[in-house]
Amino acid sequence: MKSELIAKFVAIVGEKHVIRDKALLASYLVEPRELYNGCAFLVLRPSMISEVSAIMQLATATGTPIVPQGGNTGLVGGQQPDRTGKQVIVSLSRLNRIRSIDTVGKVALVEAGVVLKNLQKRVEEEGCLFPLSLSSEGTAQLGGILSSNAGGTSVLSYGNARELCLGIEVVLPDGRILEDLRRVKKDNSGYDLKNIFIGAEGTLGIITAAAVKLFPSPSSRAVAYAGIDSVIKALRLFQFFENSLGPMLTGFEVMSRLGLEFSLSYRDHSRDPFIETYPWYVLINIDSFYEHQTAKLVIEDLLSEALDKGFVCNAVVAESKMQEEAFWQLRDNISLAQKLVGASIKHDISVPLSEIPDFLREAEQIVGDLLPGAQIVVFGHLGDGNLHYNISQPAVLDKKVFLARREEVNHRIHSLSMAYGGAFSAEHGIGQMKRCELLCFKSSVAIELMRGLKKLYDPLNIMNPGKIF
Repeated sequence: MKSELIAKFVAIVGEKHVIRDKALLASYLVEPRELYNGCAFLVLRPSMISEVSAIMQLATATGTPIVPQGGNTGLVGGQQPDRTGKQVIVSLSRLNRIRSIDTVGKVALVEAGVVLKNLQKRVEEEGCLFPLSLSSEGTAQLGGILSSNAGGTSVLSYGNARELCLGIEVVLPDGRILEDLRRVKKDNSGYDLKNIFIGAEGTLGIITAAAVKLFPSPSSRAVAYAGIDSVIKALRLFQFFENSLGPMLTGFEVMSRLGLEFSLSYRDHSRDPFIETYPWYVLINIDSFYEHQTAKLVIEDLLSEALDKGFVCNAVVAESKMQEEAFWQLRDNISLAQKLVGASIKHDISVPLSEIPDFLREAEQIVGDLLPGAQIVVFGHLGDGNLHYNISQPAVLDKKVFLARREEVNHRIHSLSMAYGGAFSAEHGIGQMKRCELLCFKSSVAIELMRGLKKLYDPLNIMNPGKIF
């Protein structure tokens, strides 16, 4: 019976685009942190929406569970199959066409398998900007980005994936196609169906294309690094920059000294921007759309004033594109560097800006009580309150013993972020990792409504089962 099913799936996409060899399957079965490693008897790689529709029709007829997968960069196990070996992965990587770019209306129609970096480059050639930016943008695909409602470093000015999407095309579990690729910014005609699928992590349908917002490309950009002596000062600096620049302030990242040290150790050519060391650092990105007002001059003037006000201990502005990229690499390499140092327990939380200093103080006390000697690495998007609060394994503690405390530590940190009016999952989603936390922290009414949507759209529970719930 299984061989007959395989033959039917193969007939839809062609033998060349089916993966069933164990060695070739391996890269689809494990995620970047290697926390979730599943099994699947097939990977299907369709190139047309009609093929995706046919796959789902067959899956519904046979009760075959389907796991949609994009660039496989998710960090909560949302794109991995379970261990039963009964699930089929549908990779969207061959749906990789940019269908159109409207430079007047500033809209692009993009298929789900388009890699984010490729989209950025393509629209840049047309004098436009697609502002969503992630450390994984070289492999992350648009469908996965929308399915997880990814955030990134430009949320401050442009919003997360949900806010950058005007319309979507989705294949439902029964194979029907919802073509909702609206390209206008105003459409008040009934329920906004796209937002049901954005952030649903592939549990309600497969996003195959989207209409995304574009923006004018800035005439100049500036990146600065600043040393700060406290998080309170970092918040004051952020408020000063935000009040002075408004939407010109497109990125405001924070990192602890330990995070910078880890990043510096990751690559031999990495360099500390300063001779002196500081407890905290901020990375500032601003864009200017005025030719007579270059971003570099603006940021230099503001940093000079910030130094006079005592918000900043030291600061440097990038002098070249290469130096800008080097500054961002110091931020982006923290997670990769932390992996080499040892095991870690990671949190993707958000806290109201004004509460961040108190949250960090209490969180440090919690970690000190639970894991004496653990090293705390804090970095993230200070401008929107999204912090990656990561705890590295103490040198004196065995890795297995350390990781055995993960659930307890996670729950304490998540409970604290919720107590401060924040969120236990800011941008990574729920996946497999945070299912219990969802049930714990969401209201019974919210859970009831979510389960109702799942049952309505996916009554057979074949769409990415075991994720979110």
